[in-house]
Amino acid sequence: MNQSKKIVDGAILTAVYAVLLLVSVFVPVISILAVVLLPIPFVIYASRHGGKPALLMWLVATIISMLVATLFSLPIAVLVGSGGIMIGGAIYRKLSAHETWARGTFGFIVGLLFVFIFTQVVFQVNWTEEIEQQMNSSMDLTFETLGEFGLSEQDQGEEIVSQTIDLLVNLLPVILVGGAIVMAFISQWLSYKVLNRLDKKELRFPPFRTLRFPASLIWVYFFALIASFLVSDTTSFFYTGAQNILALTGLLMTLQGFSFIFFYAHHKKMSKAIPIFSVVLTLLFPTLLLFLVRFIGIIDLGFGMRDRLDKKDE
Repeated sequence: MNQSKKIVDGAILTAVYAVLLLVSVFVPVISILAVVLLPIPFVIYASRHGGKPALLMWLVATIISMLVATLFSLPIAVLVGSGGIMIGGAIYRKLSAHETWARGTFGFIVGLLFVFIFTQVVFQVNWTEEIEQQMNSSMDLTFETLGEFGLSEQDQGEEIVSQTIDLLVNLLPVILVGGAIVMAFISQWLSYKVLNRLDKKELRFPPFRTLRFPASLIWVYFFALIASFLVSDTTSFFYTGAQNILALTGLLMTLQGFSFIFFYAHHKKMSKAIPIFSVVLTLLFPTLLLFLVRFIGIIDLGFGMRDRLDKKDE
């Protein structure tokens, strides 16, 4: 009975995946929505039957996708399958939402790396050069427009923008990781909604104020910060690596800081609007406030501020 259910579920969910894939390829208007939904069949199957049976479904779905949508669909199948199975497998093991999110992020990172390598080898697409060319074209168009309005003193502005482009190109790995984090969160959140409806589960993310990263993250951040100062050659592999690690850990520290602000507001029974307003204000004035929020995250991790507040109230 269990084996027949695996087969039936696999057939139905593979068919759902194939339909979503066809929609994403041939119906441009709603293709973005279809791409967002593509990991969900893998999440559902893996959450019901575990990771190993889901690998077989993934193989079948990949073959079918190449038959119905040619070789161009292979990177999509690998991307959504790796992320979806990691999320579904974590749900099957009854891991926490944050652990599931971390595993899903890892799965999407693997998938994005495959997409990156596959498109470069098979389709001869150099993503670094493509991104740099697109950004340079946008920069040139912007300054040409400014020149038409008589704003010709732009040498310094061009230099700053050029440096920014070089920095963004060097930070491509951390941008990839950031994309994987967002994709994993969206896929997991949508999958929770679907599974709660289909399987009568009660899956949900815990409140944002409970988000806490390991304290060891602070040491990774400081080591990357020191390395970025010690390496003088800005074109070297070690400098680029340190910058990427610094940017990623800095992003996580910022999330930790926001999480502490939400925790503190809840702990002191403040209005929910206060932490939300702090997020909006930081996004509006990142140059002034982003470092402060990151510093709050560092203090929270380094000194265990939440535990101290809890102990003070005992």
